[in-house]
Amino acid sequence: MGSTRMGLRIAIFGQAAFGREVTERLADAGHEIVGVYAPPEASRPDPLAQLADQRSWRLFRYERFQRGGSAIPERVDEYRSLGAELNVMPFTTAILPEPITDHPIHGSLCFHPSILPAYRGGAALAWQIILGETESGVSVFRVEGGVDAGPIAVQKRGVEISSTDTTASLYFDKLYSLGVEAMLEAVERVADGTLELSAQREDEASFQGLITDDVARIDWSRPAAEIDRLIRGCTPGPGAIAAYAGESVRLFGSRLIAGECDAPTGTAIGSEGDELTISAGRALIAIAKIRRGEGKKLAARDAGIEIGTRLGS
Repeated sequence: MGSTRMGLRIAIFGQAAFGREVTERLADAGHEIVGVYAPPEASRPDPLAQLADQRSWRLFRYERFQRGGSAIPERVDEYRSLGAELNVMPFTTAILPEPITDHPIHGSLCFHPSILPAYRGGAALAWQIILGETESGVSVFRVEGGVDAGPIAVQKRGVEISSTDTTASLYFDKLYSLGVEAMLEAVERVADGTLELSAQREDEASFQGLITDDVARIDWSRPAAEIDRLIRGCTPGPGAIAAYAGESVRLFGSRLIAGECDAPTGTAIGSEGDELTISAGRALIAIAKIRRGEGKKLAARDAGIEIGTRLGS
């Protein structure tokens, strides 16, 4: 006897275009969106919050759900009044307390842009590039226990990380659509009663922290391939950090150039189109954009780095 699919009452915790697309497609598939939690208002409108306004869904915009390590009671009570049967978390950065994540009958499903249990944490995309992974994928897991540690609901792998990928290209060009489909698939399996969960193997787990300035700082004594990966992993933000003329500069977008160079590592060699070429070890790296101090990102050749001078750490 086959299972019968029924629409679910869903609460959304998310943001950005990814959160908007997942939510819109769930609603169009017949699920009821009982509430949308998006980040507080900022200078740029949030696409998910805009969708909630357009569809007249209940919209909540809180910076936090916990205070002093405990759930904020009024937040929990307000959430529980929605009657959600499932929480869906597409691209959420909010830390949710267990009285919210564990409350719905079907729990909470969360998206993560890696092949879990590898690369848990909030900077999974950047670290996969920085550490030289050649394959990526997406995971949807049920929220339980530690950070990104719950059992897997849907996982899709086999995405190539190329030698020119940045964090931006890996996400938007390769993982974004796959992630949307994975989230929809997981919810549909909940709805039709066919969801099967598989525990993550803790002996294969890894966790990486956020990309701080210490992580982003270039050590020009490292191999050129490592420097290239660091720059690409820090693109579009925060940018890999170097020193020039007594100030901090941030480098965005890079590619290794075939051939050898005898100039001291970190030396600005010349330009190719809008790029600036810099020596790294005995190799050359072409930099796409540079930001000096608090200024804007500029085409690297227009950033005022004098040919023949060296960038430091």
